[in-house]
Amino acid sequence: VVVSNPLKEREPRDTSLYQQRIRAWNPVLDTKWVAITMICIGIIFVPVGYTIVSSVDELPQYEIIYDSHDNAPYQGCGIGDVALANKSCSLTFTVDQDLEPPIFVHYRVEGFNQNQRAYAISRDDEQLLGDVIRSAKKECKPLREIGDTALNPCGLIANTLFYDTFTLQPVKDANGEELKMIEEGIAWQSDIDWKFKQPSGFNYEQCDSCDACSCEGDDWSCDTPYKAPNGTCFRYFYPEDDTTRYLYETYPNVINPIEGVTNEHFIVWMRVAALPDFRKLYGYFNQPIKKGTRLVFDVSLNWEVTSWRGNKALIISKSYIFGGKNYSLGRFYYIVGFVSLGLGVAFLLKQIFRPRKLGDREYLVFKED
Repeated sequence: VVVSNPLKEREPRDTSLYQQRIRAWNPVLDTKWVAITMICIGIIFVPVGYTIVSSVDELPQYEIIYDSHDNAPYQGCGIGDVALANKSCSLTFTVDQDLEPPIFVHYRVEGFNQNQRAYAISRDDEQLLGDVIRSAKKECKPLREIGDTALNPCGLIANTLFYDTFTLQPVKDANGEELKMIEEGIAWQSDIDWKFKQPSGFNYEQCDSCDACSCEGDDWSCDTPYKAPNGTCFRYFYPEDDTTRYLYETYPNVINPIEGVTNEHFIVWMRVAALPDFRKLYGYFNQPIKKGTRLVFDVSLNWEVTSWRGNKALIISKSYIFGGKNYSLGRFYYIVGFVSLGLGVAFLLKQIFRPRKLGDREYLVFKED
């Protein structure tokens, strides 16, 4: 009986790569080599750290903490522990140098743990993409519904939206034109395109005139038309409006019914921060600002910070290649650089004055080929 060997189809090819015969370099980490390497790392990292810190020092930044749990509020801007206070105040910034665009406006929150796990997962991404058919995910509890009324969107993140608003009083830029704060383009474009859509079945229509705009009929769910800041009127329809509370109903002063969950301030808030002290982009200026300009913001106060011992602030700042005014990256380079320099010098001195005899590579015996 003749038995033929089966074809070895799964056998690796007979090459140096597949058969692991490629020659390898295995450096011997003796004291001198390690010391020189660490000194080189220090020589590189320390100047880089100095450059970053110097760049951050030169960045202009203006900040006003306008409400706090432990300090007197800024010129009547405190609301204590009263949410939805609907109180107003003004914040005044005086620019002490010429600023070139872009110039960013952030709000800053201290002591608010968006990174807490139960908070960070308390959202329904399919609902945010327009799904109104199925019930909200269990992670949205305890804010899935209020009584018999469903919340859309549900969850802790969506229903703790920062809803203080900032309006710039009329002022001229460096060219004598009216300075405008832009509040579009502040969210990640990928979030706008792929993560937030109005509910399935939502519809709206721009009216020819506000006088002729009516919400009558089954095609529209609105009680009264929505009037935009430019004077244009819209009528709209939200599915299951009688049994659902939508975002524009929860935050009528921030979210309009035409935008809903596609509002960029809402999208920015929904991208949770990694640390309890964070800032989020509110708007920006694409016009130059002259030295001595006074920027006055009217603030509508609704978001309280006293009950959870927090602070909130408004910041005007510039940025550089590594982001905003933050010393962390520069300090990291400093620490790594100085530690490497110190250890490198210590190892080198140790090798010079008290060498380890058996640490010499001459005592190594290599296998002959």
